[in-house]
Amino acid sequence: MTSNIEKTSLRDLLCGSVTEEYLGKKLTVCGWVAKRREHGEHLAFVDIRDRSGVVQAVVDGSVDVRSEYVVRVTGTVTSRPTGTINDKLTTGKVELTDCVIEILSAAEPPPFQLDDRVEIDEQVRLRYRYLDLRRDKMQQNLRLRAAVNASLRAAMDSQGFCEVETPLLWAPTPEGAREFVVPSRLHPGEFYVLPQSPQIAKQLLMVGGFDRYYQIARCLRDEDLRADRQFEFTQLDIEASFATQEDIMGFISKAVLDAAEVATGTRPTEIASMTWVEALDLYGTDKPDLRFGMVLQDLSSVFAQTEVKAFAAPIVKAMRVPGGAEFSRSKLDALTEQAKALGAKGLAWFRVTGEGLDSPLERFLNDDEQRAIATCDGAQVGDLVLCVADEHVLACRTLGSLRVTLGSPPVSQGEPKYLWVTEFPMFEGVDEDGNLQAAHHPFTMPHLDDLDLIENEPLKVRSQAYDLVLNGWELGSGSVRIHRSDIQGRIFAALGISDEEAESRFGFLMGAFKFGAPPHAGFAFGIDRLVAIFAGEENIREVIAYPKTQSGADVMTGAPKNLTERQIRELRIKIQPKV
Repeated sequence: MTSNIEKTSLRDLLCGSVTEEYLGKKLTVCGWVAKRREHGEHLAFVDIRDRSGVVQAVVDGSVDVRSEYVVRVTGTVTSRPTGTINDKLTTGKVELTDCVIEILSAAEPPPFQLDDRVEIDEQVRLRYRYLDLRRDKMQQNLRLRAAVNASLRAAMDSQGFCEVETPLLWAPTPEGAREFVVPSRLHPGEFYVLPQSPQIAKQLLMVGGFDRYYQIARCLRDEDLRADRQFEFTQLDIEASFATQEDIMGFISKAVLDAAEVATGTRPTEIASMTWVEALDLYGTDKPDLRFGMVLQDLSSVFAQTEVKAFAAPIVKAMRVPGGAEFSRSKLDALTEQAKALGAKGLAWFRVTGEGLDSPLERFLNDDEQRAIATCDGAQVGDLVLCVADEHVLACRTLGSLRVTLGSPPVSQGEPKYLWVTEFPMFEGVDEDGNLQAAHHPFTMPHLDDLDLIENEPLKVRSQAYDLVLNGWELGSGSVRIHRSDIQGRIFAALGISDEEAESRFGFLMGAFKFGAPPHAGFAFGIDRLVAIFAGEENIREVIAYPKTQSGADVMTGAPKNLTERQIRELRIKIQPKV
């Protein structure tokens, strides 16, 4: 009756599996002491915990064990006496009696409680991460992550993808985020970098004829840390030949929805889609959270002939805040300052009351303008309407940021809302030298209908790039790649990249393309972010076994640390003094 999966040479099964089906049987379990309670001198109750749960062991006489001792317990499974059943435990109807306890490892008292009932300082948790991992919450999160990884692999395997591991030591590529640099001992003065992503490696696999590649890839970026970003992160990375944007979105949608079903027990409906322009106009961001309303409204036509200077702008966007009329003046001032910090000239606010609008600007508006604001998005008495008049993108993004501030629910609340965002701009502004900047990366295929705009109106060019968003978190990005040398040359020229510079930076990729590159497209999304949302966590550190702190330190190991003088000599590097 005992499980062959759970059974080892030291135990018969896991603690959480000791149930009524084993009544009368003598069993051995192993685990950590969670609690010890003595009833006089002749009876002791010891709760034994492992990854599966807790079982109560009854010992005749006193027992010399303490919290977190590692023990092996042998006893007979019996029903708990009437009135002592614990319905909160899967083992709550039984206990082990006539127990013999063998101490496998003694333990010092832990620096914090491991039962999730006490809030623990994060620095302490990370300092003793090996103890923190024993807590039920961390056990559940990391096992959830393992289940998600397994489902992603199964989804990709079922769609004909081949798992290929790409190098962790790679060539420096002056693109994207800052890279972690690794000095070479055998080639003094030369360096590898740790990959930001397997982007170029997987495109070369397409040239190599692998057709459909995937990898659960470890990636590293030397960027500032925040709730959804770590130096090290894990992504599902895919690439497919002879595939369109729709094909890639289909592959990824199956993988994500399969993972969601495994993680939550419910399969979400098909993933919605909207263009970048639609997302910006409606939500003020390219990663909208669709769990709540507060959709942006365009009042530009109403204010086209306005005499109010505050509304004399290329576009006027507005947003209804349900119940916002109760906001204090100090809160409204704080929202105004937030809008200005985002680059807007200001923020106009209007309380909707039974007598009309309440605002410093109300008396300057004509009847049509007042009516448009008072009825904005079905506004009712007690609501607040916020308006920004400015350039199109700035006005939308300002209100989009305020929308998140005022309305975004916690990660754990609401039905998950997945969204594909498509048709991103090909270019975004110019750098300090006046050269265009690629919005995605320079190998992204432009929208074929916009090829004639590349030289003369480049900022109007749409790309074949697409993002997957979940609850306001960008899970990942992808694109159709450029496989034609003529189009690639035009994009390099638009970006101010000369033939010589292109050869220096991307020569080995462009050289490979000369030998027959199939049309191909790909995608990558962050597994850390996906699992964090499934687990209802606001910070991806809670689903990573050994994360770094906000400052990038590992307080458990003390990393980063100094090298020894011998190591520095071998690498032939020189350490500059701190300034």
